[in-house]
Amino acid sequence: MWIAVGSLAAWLWLLLCQGFFWRTDVRLPSYDREPESWPAVCVVVPARDEAAVLPASLPSLLAQDYPGRAEVFLVDDGSSDGTGELARELSRSHGGLPLTVDSPGEPPAGWTGKLWAVRHGIGLARARGPEFLLLTDADIAHTPDSLRELVAAARGGGFDVVSLMARLRVESAWERLVVPAFVYFFAQLYPFRRIGRKGSRTAAAAGGCVLLRTETAERARIPDAIHHAVIDDVALARAVKCGGGHIWLGLAERVDSVRPYPRLHDLWRMVSRSAYTQLRHSPPLLLGTVLGLALVYLVPPFALLAGLGTGTTPAAVCGGLAWLVMAGTYAPMLRYYGQPLWLAPLLPFTAFLYLLMTVDSAVQHYRGRGAAWKGRTYARPETAAEES
Repeated sequence: MWIAVGSLAAWLWLLLCQGFFWRTDVRLPSYDREPESWPAVCVVVPARDEAAVLPASLPSLLAQDYPGRAEVFLVDDGSSDGTGELARELSRSHGGLPLTVDSPGEPPAGWTGKLWAVRHGIGLARARGPEFLLLTDADIAHTPDSLRELVAAARGGGFDVVSLMARLRVESAWERLVVPAFVYFFAQLYPFRRIGRKGSRTAAAAGGCVLLRTETAERARIPDAIHHAVIDDVALARAVKCGGGHIWLGLAERVDSVRPYPRLHDLWRMVSRSAYTQLRHSPPLLLGTVLGLALVYLVPPFALLAGLGTGTTPAAVCGGLAWLVMAGTYAPMLRYYGQPLWLAPLLPFTAFLYLLMTVDSAVQHYRGRGAAWKGRTYARPETAAEES
């Protein structure tokens, strides 16, 4: 009964005191006045073996309806599937913004491949003297006004970083079950309202779509200062915010990921490759996370069913109320993703999957496999400075 009471208390605290993380109305701010002159922007796209998704994403970048000067730099990060040549073909057939395709070679020791590619792309872009850099992944599709709205928000709000959590694909059964929860858990860890608040220590970004002031990148030494960060988007946001920068993160309306995760195995790999890195490779933090997930997500349905089965009414009531609050906070995210609300009571099952993914991430780390992505493994933990 007392464990059920603790779970209910935890949910009441999350509901009221965790930055209203469950609300989905943090969207890109709009301003009545557009900039008098539109600044130059360079778009940097790191790409490794992305031929399967480029036809659905790259044309949307090339077709940006942006009033100022804009150019796209796609950095082919050692692809073996013809990513670079496909990008050139798409540019020739679709036209639009100028496209430069280049390759930096293999990253040196201590660098993750993506950040090495980003560094190369930023180096190419600096020759154009842009005021802003748009760092976007190769699987991200943008509506034609996406870049215009991002720049208008950054200029109008005085932000150094404007980032959008791209709307992930939810077509397969496993995607419907796991993907909305992924964004829900992220928002719970990093409440969007706190991220955008000056003076708040909460810092995060979504790596698929980050608009960054070039001056800010230079001042924060991006990406050199975070060169071996596996969770590069959060590390970038922390570096900018620690340097006094003003950042903003919200849910996307014009930015979508086209990468499919049709099987549970695909989603499992997406989460487990960096889950233990998020916990700083710390066994005590892993234990605390497992116990916390069990208390917050697994206890409510267990307490309700066990209480009803044994006639322990207080345990059943507390478990039922906690489960109800849990489902209620999850409902807005399901609506954002256009999913049926009957999925909300299944969140304990999804949380149990995430618990197993986190434990598996730790197991893979101690087996020496580390965080793996597209043929590369990053076994070394991030520095304490990046984790602080």
